[in-house]
This record gives sequence, C-alpha cells and structure tokens, in this order.
Amino acid sequence: MAIMRKMTTAPGCDYVETREHMLTTDRKMMVNGNLTANAETAESGVSARVYHHGYWGFASTPATDSKSRNKVMNKAVDNARVMSQFGDRQALDLGATAYQGDQTPQRKPAMSQKETIDFMQAIDDHCKQRYPGLKSTTVMLQEEHHRKRFATSNAGEGLNTIDRAACYIFMIAEDKNGKPVELAEYVSGKGSFADIDLSIEGLEPRLDSLYDHLRAKCDAIPAKGGEHTIVLSPELAGMLAHEAMGHPCEADLVLSGSATGGLVGEPVASELITMVDFAHHYNGKELMIPVYADDEGSEAIDAVLIENGIMRNFMTSRETAARLGIPSTGNARAYRFNDEPLVRMRNTAILPGTSSLEEMISDVEQGYYLMKTGNGQADSTTEFMFGIDLAYEIKNGKLGRAITDTTVSGTAINMLKTVDAVSNDMSWSCSGYCGKKQPMVVSMGGPAIRAKAHLGGE
Repeated sequence: MAIMRKMTTAPGCDYVETREHMLTTDRKMMVNGNLTANAETAESGVSARVYHHGYWGFASTPATDSKSRNKVMNKAVDNARVMSQFGDRQALDLGATAYQGDQTPQRKPAMSQKETIDFMQAIDDHCKQRYPGLKSTTVMLQEEHHRKRFATSNAGEGLNTIDRAACYIFMIAEDKNGKPVELAEYVSGKGSFADIDLSIEGLEPRLDSLYDHLRAKCDAIPAKGGEHTIVLSPELAGMLAHEAMGHPCEADLVLSGSATGGLVGEPVASELITMVDFAHHYNGKELMIPVYADDEGSEAIDAVLIENGIMRNFMTSRETAARLGIPSTGNARAYRFNDEPLVRMRNTAILPGTSSLEEMISDVEQGYYLMKTGNGQADSTTEFMFGIDLAYEIKNGKLGRAITDTTVSGTAINMLKTVDAVSNDMSWSCSGYCGKKQPMVVSMGGPAIRAKAHLGGE
C-alpha cells in the first residue's frame, strides 16, 4: 500500500486526512455436510477528508492511481466549500495527538481452502457420531482483514491492521412437541482461521456443553414474567456494556442528547461497576481488536467510561473531543474505504470483581441465570431489550430447569445501580458486528454480574 503524504495538503483547509483501505473477507458455510457458501471478497480504495471553515468535505474512489487520488482530494475540498455556503461556522482546533507508526502483527500461515473445508466436514461428522437426536448441524467460518494506510496534515502517518476470525456452530433438535430448538456456540479471535483453535480436541468441550444445553432446552419451561434477580453470564454482561451503556457514551451521540451527557461525575451504577473501552491492551495482553491509532490518525487511548459506579468520560473523535473540550480517545473508525470515520467502540468491557459465579448463584433464592443472547436493541436513553436464547431458573441457590426463549429489558443505568455482585473472571469475544450507519468489528468482554431486571414470560 502506497504512502499518501503528498495528498495531505489542501490550500485554505484547516485540516486534511487521507486513507487507503483494503478489506478482504472469507466466508464458508456447511449445512449437514453440504457446503452451501464459499465466498472470498476483496475491495479497496482511497478517501480524503478535509476540514474547511468548520465544515467537513469527504470523497472516495475505488481507483488508487495518482490521478484518481488527486481528484478525490479536490472533490473533498469542493464538498467542504459547498457546505460552508450554509453560513459561517467557527473552526475548531482538531489538534489531537498525531500517531506515527505501522501496525504489522505476526500471524500464522493461512489455512488452505481444503484445510478449512476438511475442518468443517470433521465437525459435522463429529456431531453426527457423538450427539444423537440432532436434526441439523451448521458450521460457519468467517474472517476479515483490514489494512488502512493513513496520513494527516498534522504529520500523522501509519498503518492500521485489523484481523478477525470466527467459527460458529449451530445445532438444531426438536422439543417434545416437534418444534425446532436451536442453539449456537462460537470461537472468535484476532488473526485468521489458523490463529484460533479449530481442532476437534479444542472444540469438543464446547460442543459437549452446547449439546447438553440444547437437550435441556428441549424440555424448557416458561419463565415467570416480571422483575427478578438475574445473573448475567459474561457474554451477556459484555453485550450490556456495549449496547446499553457503550453507545450512549459515544461522544457524537452525547452531543445529540444521549442520557449520559449531563452525568459526568454522577453515579450511574453500583460502585462494583467499572467499565472501560480499551484501545489495544488489557492486563498486559493485546486485545482482539487492537487499535493503536484511529482512522483520523489520532493515538488511541483507553476511555474509562464508568469508574466505581461514577460516570467519568466519553469515547471521542477529533471533532467531538474539541466540541466537548476533552482529549481525543482515538475512537474514530470507518468500515470501508468509502465510509467516513465515526465514533465507534473498540474493546468495551465491565471489569471483574471479587465473587465467584458459584457464590453469586448460591445466594439467590429465586431468580434466573441468563447465558446466551441472539439479538438485542438499545437506545441513547440506555433503555434496552435483549432476546435470551439460553437461561436457567435458580431455586434455593441452585440451577433448575432451562426456560424457553424470553427477553430481558430495562434501563441500563437503573439496572447497573442494582448490581450487588461481580464475578472474578473475564471473558472476551469478537464474533459479531456493531451497527451504526455502517458495520464495525468490535470486541466486548466482562465478568458475570448479578442485578435486577424485567423478564418476559407467563
């Protein structure tokens, strides 16, 4: 990828940034031993964004030759000047720290087409032989690789690299009434298929557990609707952190009126809750979606959102940081070459506490343990609703029967204030996408937490 320093000046503009972005993906799916999808894609292009008299201008093209790059720069300048006709606007100081450096991770040699398809077939054969009563097994592999070369007019220059791979396994059985019951397990991590453990030996404990839960769900009973004491698994705690509290802490949404805007310094959760959007490391280890510089060339730093229950900070871009009068955290990210950078999460998590999961369950006389979610939604008020695919009742401190699909809902701030226990372990995943005008690869993590929330049911 060529360095575009010559493109990072535009007469009369306060700030200029350019990006050359290549995205490649590989997706395969096997249903009951039949390969139903096998697609590889590659797309690339260049973009330019300029800041002129308080207005942004953006342009992009899939062509990467010098002539096309110059046209893109000129078009971005023209777009900014057209926007400036709407009236005078004071230009902000966008002088966030300029990052210089290339992110060039070391990865294992990629798996061949044959190796990946052989693996999928081995998983399908394993499930057929080991798990009686399955009506269907689906194995899906998906990986993507981003290479983003950026340059800015304040001397920022570097290469951002994001690699993400995931394996999804879906099992379907039938309940006593002949209705299909489905559950899924996944393994995800940075790198390619070769960098995550796709061996039968490595996956077998997960598959055994998935099958046991599926059988339990075939005999599930409805939950009792209403407010209950619930224990959220790390997967669900991570989802809550991302969806219900993470998005309202994105500075563009704060400036648009999200519920967190006036709460800095105020309690928004139990003192047991600390929540951080990490840039690239946690506990000395590189995270699943390491961001050392964002797509505006700002150095990425950790954003402490909640500290011991107190709202502390927001995730920012250059412009939103300037508008709020706070430092940039380097959260501006774009998914494709023709996307403008938006404030996006990176690796968002609630931090561990001191309790064990067993202790958290044993203290509950009547409640529910919520383990897996299939979908969810939240808004800038922190109100949320998640679909629950796997959960168990808790009776007298012990897990009881599985419950049928249900929902958990509430307001994240109110719910987090009821947290009275946080587990001492930590789980990370990067298997999904975040949606906000454009998709984005993110990771989320957390321990288990115990709180009160509303469950749908009878």
